[in-house]
Amino acid sequence: MKFGVVVFPGSNCDHDTYHVISKVIGQPVDFLWHRQSTVSDYDAIILPGGFSYGDYLRTGAIARFSPVMGAVKEFASQGGLVLGICNGFQILCEAGMLPGALLRNSNLKFICEHVNIRVESTDTPFTSSCRLGQVLSVPIAHGDGNYFCDRETLEELEREDRIIFRYSDASGVVTDDANPNGSIDNIAGITNRERNVMGLMPHPERASEELLGSNDGRIIFYSLADTLAELAKAS
Repeated sequence: MKFGVVVFPGSNCDHDTYHVISKVIGQPVDFLWHRQSTVSDYDAIILPGGFSYGDYLRTGAIARFSPVMGAVKEFASQGGLVLGICNGFQILCEAGMLPGALLRNSNLKFICEHVNIRVESTDTPFTSSCRLGQVLSVPIAHGDGNYFCDRETLEELEREDRIIFRYSDASGVVTDDANPNGSIDNIAGITNRERNVMGLMPHPERASEELLGSNDGRIIFYSLADTLAELAKAS
């Protein structure tokens, strides 16, 4: 079992993610430079948060053309597990691996605070260790976290149970007041149809040790590790 954490120019959560996987979850992990053209030696790929290419064109818009993204798309098409966190979510949308787009926050401000997200589905490799309806306390740090898609896409996401996390209050009630950025239907995370690619706007790697105020986020990484262990047993 081996994880790969992609590093783009401007990434700033790559070391946080690497630390959680190697020290908290206790799994092998490598950094993958954005010019790398193959990821076939890995079992799960993570696109971390940050400001790839400085967000100079549009968040994630330049990163989607990096050589590594061609390899990541091929990896995902063969069933490989891919998690995009914050900027990674934006990149997945820009690359067409997930539907929709991340727009400017509704208040047009950069937001950095702890939020609550409710688990909407446990039928994914990323939430298999969670409980349905479980509320996780995790931080956000973004200026473009306002998830948007057209009505037809939203209905499809709901019908196919692909909305994996929604912003909620601490008791799990989904309300407008709990939505920090204006995301449609309080969406904080979604998957592709095959459920092997997930984009998540909040940062689970920043809430994986109690020292940071919450260790709720580590359950997502444990879910990934447990899924890979089960797949290894089955093969």
